Amino acid sequence: MKHFLIVVDMQKDFVDGALGTKEAVAIIPEVVRKIESFDGEIFATLDTHGDNYMQTMEGKNLPVPHCIKGTPGWQLDERVAAALEKRGYTPVEKVTFGSAQLPSLIADAAAGEPFDLELIGLCTDICVVSNALLLKAIYCETPISVDAACCAGVTPEKHAAALETMRSCQIMIK
Repeated sequence: MKHFLIVVDMQKDFVDGALGTKEAVAIIPEVVRKIESFDGEIFATLDTHGDNYMQTMEGKNLPVPHCIKGTPGWQLDERVAAALEKRGYTPVEKVTFGSAQLPSLIADAAAGEPFDLELIGLCTDICVVSNALLLKAIYCETPISVDAACCAGVTPEKHAAALETMRSCQIMIK
């Protein structure tokens, strides 16, 4: 069986930048340990916006420019980036909460073999839950898990609510 780790949006703007939180900063050591010890292939999503962010639907609802491609805030947290570079990974740019491209990249990497998926990253209540549910809808018979210790939400309460939502949808919470 193949194992895939999805590292969701561990970018500077979500860790300690425009939308960063102390909870996001606190998970960095666990995220690095998970990446370094993971026995399988790794994908890392990158929230990716353009200069027109404020004119987009997301920008109108969350008027905080973030993860503008090419800016320091768009870059992966340097500790996470170092761990990913050491292990090797596939970067996946995405323009919205869930990646429409990720499922086909996983299918290609699985090459017909059975697999499981584990997700970690930021923010639990936005991009982690969006990607987890998207993957669950497509790969309904595939074991999917989320490591809660390697995730942080916009608030601790929203983190807990997102974990409960995923648990309700038969995604295993570690």
